[in-house]
Amino acid sequence: MTTHAIHPTAIISPQTELGENVSIGPYSIIEGEVFIDSGTQIGAHVFIDRYTRIGKNCRISPFASIGGPPQDLKFKGEKTQLAIGDDNIIREYVTINRGTSGGRGSTTIGNQNTIMAYCHVGHNCQLGNGIIMVNLSTLAGHVVLEDYSRLNALVAVQQFVRVGAYAMVGAKSGIRKDILPYVFADGDKAKLLGLNTIGLKRHDFSDEVITALKKTYQIVIRSHLTVQEALNRVEKEVPSIPEVRRFLDFIRNSQQGITR
Repeated sequence: MTTHAIHPTAIISPQTELGENVSIGPYSIIEGEVFIDSGTQIGAHVFIDRYTRIGKNCRISPFASIGGPPQDLKFKGEKTQLAIGDDNIIREYVTINRGTSGGRGSTTIGNQNTIMAYCHVGHNCQLGNGIIMVNLSTLAGHVVLEDYSRLNALVAVQQFVRVGAYAMVGAKSGIRKDILPYVFADGDKAKLLGLNTIGLKRHDFSDEVITALKKTYQIVIRSHLTVQEALNRVEKEVPSIPEVRRFLDFIRNSQQGITR
């Protein structure tokens, strides 16, 4: 039997679908075609706009605004969507916009992410799994955050930029170019400061993998070679393990250029 804990002051569209054991707090508004899966908890004064899908066991704190129209002057009200996965924590006053027709029509957020208070996720952003966005971090449109990346407080990421897996960005940094996987970047005009060694150890990367990534980093970032020369040298001198291949493929696929 489906059961819900819905406060009597909440306003829920008849087009909204709820899974089992969904709770919705006082004065929250859910508008239009929304699906919320089982076990998700919606706090007080939350606004969830149409064309939003939210997975299982998410927690959304008071005054969050989820699935609102994109802040894009080209947007003319097209039917686009926001898709949020399972086990996400979305804290107070977070804003997440749905996609635009010019950007695959969707903003997507994976599983087990933590988006802290006052963060913003712009239209067409693609977030993986296990990501942490600390208070007041802001993503412009079309940003990609790969799995287990971390943005500390007050980070601003320019549109179309990618932040690689397991990368960490220091507080109050401005990101204008792609951030490689596994690295630590910092600064108002962000620069790379080395590997995110502590983060890699916390995620149980082996000493052998960390050593190979350190050598790769030194060749690509510190050797003063051209990008192609550095890639060729890494392929000759560093074991071809998955993490190294991911590092190199990220560079090859970069459209914005990489932060160095």
